[in-house]
Amino acid sequence: MTDNPAAQTLHDQLATFVGEARWFGGKGREFEVTDVRRLGVLGASDGGPVVLLSLVELGFSGGDRELYQLPLALYSERQERLGHALVAVDDVEGFGPSYVYDAVHDREAMDHLLRAFAEATPHDAGGVETGAGAPSSTTGRSDGLTFHRLPGHDLDTTAHSTLFSGEQSNSTVMFGEDSLLKVFRKVTPGVNPDIGVHEVLTRAGSDKVAALYGWLEAREKSGDGEPLQLAMLQQFLRTASDGWDLALTSVRNLFAEADLHADEVGGDFAAEAARLGEALSEVHALLAEHFPTADRSTDEMGALGATMAQRLDAAVAIVPELAAYAPALRGVFTAVGRLDGVTVQQIHGDLHLGQTLRTVKGWKIVDFEGEPAKPLAERVRPDSPWRDVAGMLRSFDYAPRVSAHQWGDTDGGAAQREYRAAEWSARNCTAFLEAYAGRALTGAEQVLLDAYVVDKAVYEVVYEARNRPKWVPIPMSAIQRLVERSPE
Repeated sequence: MTDNPAAQTLHDQLATFVGEARWFGGKGREFEVTDVRRLGVLGASDGGPVVLLSLVELGFSGGDRELYQLPLALYSERQERLGHALVAVDDVEGFGPSYVYDAVHDREAMDHLLRAFAEATPHDAGGVETGAGAPSSTTGRSDGLTFHRLPGHDLDTTAHSTLFSGEQSNSTVMFGEDSLLKVFRKVTPGVNPDIGVHEVLTRAGSDKVAALYGWLEAREKSGDGEPLQLAMLQQFLRTASDGWDLALTSVRNLFAEADLHADEVGGDFAAEAARLGEALSEVHALLAEHFPTADRSTDEMGALGATMAQRLDAAVAIVPELAAYAPALRGVFTAVGRLDGVTVQQIHGDLHLGQTLRTVKGWKIVDFEGEPAKPLAERVRPDSPWRDVAGMLRSFDYAPRVSAHQWGDTDGGAAQREYRAAEWSARNCTAFLEAYAGRALTGAEQVLLDAYVVDKAVYEVVYEARNRPKWVPIPMSAIQRLVERSPE
């Protein structure tokens, strides 16, 4: 074709596209496309575009390898409406000269995927113990792909797709107000915890998550025989509001009322914080019921404390200001090593207010994938539920500080807003924690919770130093407060 003036190879064009994509996690590192594998084909005989589900292997300097999924829409002619999503112009094996577009931007391409899910026959696995990977359904409609469906919902195949612009590590497509398709961009062989956890909670009848409708796998297995899970289809929460946005709105209402306290303003958030604590407690209980649990020994807890201390040492090297607080923080981590018999289980793993949605039917917890940057083995490893609780407590503390930081001090009211931010944080942390636990914490629980909170705050300091240096004082002030109240 003559429409590619640079005359790049397909690998070069794919490398350019991936390197500039918002969801690419390797920005700033040198890499090359080392392999492209075709996992499956949709629409080859149905008219409209051909959809290729492709897996691109990237090789980084230093020898690291990562896999990224590219759903590609192939057209024989240029599509002006998709000019912003052009990936490559190339002679594609089996389909000839083609204009290749990122399929998530193309309604016709996404319609192929939706109809493939709709044509899969739902199958009740007969229980929730099996987890993702059980034979929920199989369809021979597509080449190289297996569509799994859970019973209980008839998909609206007339719904048009819309790409959600706020996604970062993955791509999410909304089908009207009926369903959401999350396309995993970075693919790791094995059961994706977002699918595995949602399947279990959906089969258990939990109303604290968006119901899982199905998921997509390649029939090809990884070299280790593990599944390659490519996407998940789930309930669209029509009335949902982001938990982080709701918290910020509450804080702004408080700041706007100069003579009122946090429990006196119309936007008081404490009742919602309590409901969220109850929702998390219910989810944790279901996860403990349907996933394996274990008790960690003193040696294992000592190893956990040592790992937290190592992360602190690494953080001090990046943000030297942490050094003044390091001895006290190490004392918090050392205390963890004296614990014994700590129960661990499946948890969320990356919980904060941005992973929650408020609907007319209550709170929903979303995105059980864990921290995308971590290896899958680490993301699925059982951990203490108090890690999730700590993440929420840090989020409740972050929201008012962020709002105060963004407000600035043009009116001379910064000191008063700092006081009110502390008041809002304390009120909502208390409401959340009391509702979650339903009782006073034991000494061991408090030690563990404190350690997870400190560990999270240290992570936040490093993150802000690397990404938003002006925000470093937010977690640093939290570190100072944590040290001041520490008994060590």
